[in-house]
Amino acid sequence: MSAALLAGKVVLVTGVVTTSSIAYGVARRAGDLGADVVLTALHRDLERAEEAAAALGIDTVLPYDVTQAGSGTELVASVGEQFGRLDAALHAIAFAPRAALSGSMLGVDPTDLERAFRTSTVSYADLADVLRQLAPASGASLVGLDFDAGGAWPVYNWMGVCKAGLEALNRYLARDLGELGIRANLVAAGPIHTRAAGGIPGFDALLDAWSDRAPLAWDPHATEPTADATCFLFSDLARAVTGEILHVDGGYHAMAAPLQRSPTPA
Repeated sequence: MSAALLAGKVVLVTGVVTTSSIAYGVARRAGDLGADVVLTALHRDLERAEEAAAALGIDTVLPYDVTQAGSGTELVASVGEQFGRLDAALHAIAFAPRAALSGSMLGVDPTDLERAFRTSTVSYADLADVLRQLAPASGASLVGLDFDAGGAWPVYNWMGVCKAGLEALNRYLARDLGELGIRANLVAAGPIHTRAAGGIPGFDALLDAWSDRAPLAWDPHATEPTADATCFLFSDLARAVTGEILHVDGGYHAMAAPLQRSPTPA
């Protein structure tokens, strides 16, 4: 991609805490492609986010807690004051208590489920409203991070339900935001070793499934493919793409069964 692909754009990236995260990879790639990048983090993560920002040469890290009323209003005011507009935003926010991620779907505390849904799904609409208020007349791009919710996984459980809701919400946001020239798309990445992945019991089982089924080699430590796809959706190259789920998973989602690998020549 051209080094000037995102030149002149202001891009907001949520969820940057560690340098191994997909959000960090997106922030780094967007900066490489010419964007002015703004990071957000929870108050408790601000210090770590500022360290990550320093490694990227990013000056602006703002607090944003989707579970707190008024946080979006404060974010709009801060970004508006510093940059005057927002051209693109990445939703990289998700959380579910450990009890909601493994075992049975039954008997999980409803309070935990409500928190998971509010944090992981409803917050996508909150960020969409932030972008709506700051988007220029020429339009903008909203992108969310997904994990394919088309089927039931051996782990992931209620987070899978939250992601299914995210996929439905993305379609409705594409409907509502389109008249403003704002696009809404998701990137469904394969399993990547991040801090969030570390909280999923049985995560290695997903990696084993990818090695058996994905036709392209999958590197669970590489965030670059997902970051590149996200930056494409941020860019004007994707100006007619909305309501989409872009799979960046080595082709896993398209395969119906484990592959019959050709034997390696001696």
